[in-house]
Amino acid sequence: MLDMLHLGASMAEAKAICVFVHGRGQNPEEMADHVIRHLPQDIAYALPRAAGGAWYAARAVDPLTTATRAELSAAVAQVQGVIDAARASSAVPLVLAGFSQGACLSLELACTGQSAPDALVAFTGCRVGTPADMRPRALPPGLPVYLTGGDADPWIPVSAFAEAVADLGTQRAALRADLFPGRGHEVSAAERAMLSGILSNLAAGRAPGLAAPR
Repeated sequence: MLDMLHLGASMAEAKAICVFVHGRGQNPEEMADHVIRHLPQDIAYALPRAAGGAWYAARAVDPLTTATRAELSAAVAQVQGVIDAARASSAVPLVLAGFSQGACLSLELACTGQSAPDALVAFTGCRVGTPADMRPRALPPGLPVYLTGGDADPWIPVSAFAEAVADLGTQRAALRADLFPGRGHEVSAAERAMLSGILSNLAAGRAPGLAAPR
């Protein structure tokens, strides 16, 4: 059985689905309090749980080792299973989102090209590994992606954020990237508002839209 927390509307009644992936040392309950409670409640939220509170042991910016690749592959498969189960339950639009390590994992999953979401939201994320590493680059062209970072964040340096922007751009994402000066390791109100707007648009049958003010 998949280990996750369900919030919001039921899959049968939801107008959209959001799979939200927590960060290192966190859990779905923390994301529920910090993020999900601020979002529309006619959405079905599925929050997978990492064993031991981490999806992989390395830092996102460390070179990829055999061990990290194995952990990353297992984590991608776990979240992919959540997406597949959600897709099997409902045909409504699906957003894949995450914070910190969960954002990085969400980016890696999307770049495999598997079961593409209707939009991807990565709060404080980057690609896992370094530009010298062999990494999947099969992001569906035109996928709406919202990527954020903070210049005071201790986990994802601005250089890694910028490298992710370039990587997603060359993969032809429909990308909006916001770097928040002075923001620490958190999800700000402006970021939550963007995700809220994306979900509301998709639930209403509109394009996700990435034009909300900061």
